Amino acid sequence: MPSVPNFLPSKNGLRFVNSWPKEPAIQVSVPGVGTVGIGDASNGLCGGMSFIVRDVFQAGLPPLQDDRPPQGSPLFDYIVQRLVDSFNLPDGVLKYYKWMNIDDGNTDLWMVTNYGVAWRTVKEEFPKVKRDIDAGHPSPLGLVTVKSTDPKDLGRNHQVLAYAYNYNGDVLTIHLYDPNTDPAQGDGVHLRLNVSHPEAPTPIQHNVGIGDPVRGFFRVDYTPKDPSALEPQ
Repeated sequence: MPSVPNFLPSKNGLRFVNSWPKEPAIQVSVPGVGTVGIGDASNGLCGGMSFIVRDVFQAGLPPLQDDRPPQGSPLFDYIVQRLVDSFNLPDGVLKYYKWMNIDDGNTDLWMVTNYGVAWRTVKEEFPKVKRDIDAGHPSPLGLVTVKSTDPKDLGRNHQVLAYAYNYNGDVLTIHLYDPNTDPAQGDGVHLRLNVSHPEAPTPIQHNVGIGDPVRGFFRVDYTPKDPSALEPQ
């Protein structure tokens, strides 16, 4: 099974889950969408948690052993900043919103094919994820869960970190670090889908710690940040 060497959620993931008290939201203006609050900790900091796990791993530093940090602490502030980074404003939020508004399968209109979530996931995005993993890098994924035109539903989407994949015939399984899953049970989290007909709606089986289905996923743009100041001195 192709995987990132020496990476496992139970070893490299954060020691706490993505569950936070309500904190003031960070409001950002997204052209064509409006003002979106993306920093309310009670809505989750999954993107920041996924990014910091990759930051620490890529830097070759020991996994962080901290408990859930309080608001205003260096670790909390780092996670919130990486959450903002993970949205790659404004393009990243617009991509979530665009995917929320397209169909699961392809549709044809006047000789023009509108590619659906399944086709984009299998044909466009997974090859990027595969390249990351094959090169030894955990790959951040944006999971699109809802079909909606309401910008308020952007918060129902989720971010995780892919670190391995395997095929069983046409069935692809992607193994994940999920910030919503207890680290002790984290090594079993996955997405699973049949990739043989991406032009059609393609159900994705998953055990990610969210209540919604996963319609599709894309690779989130990632730029590293130095986390060394967070390590014990």
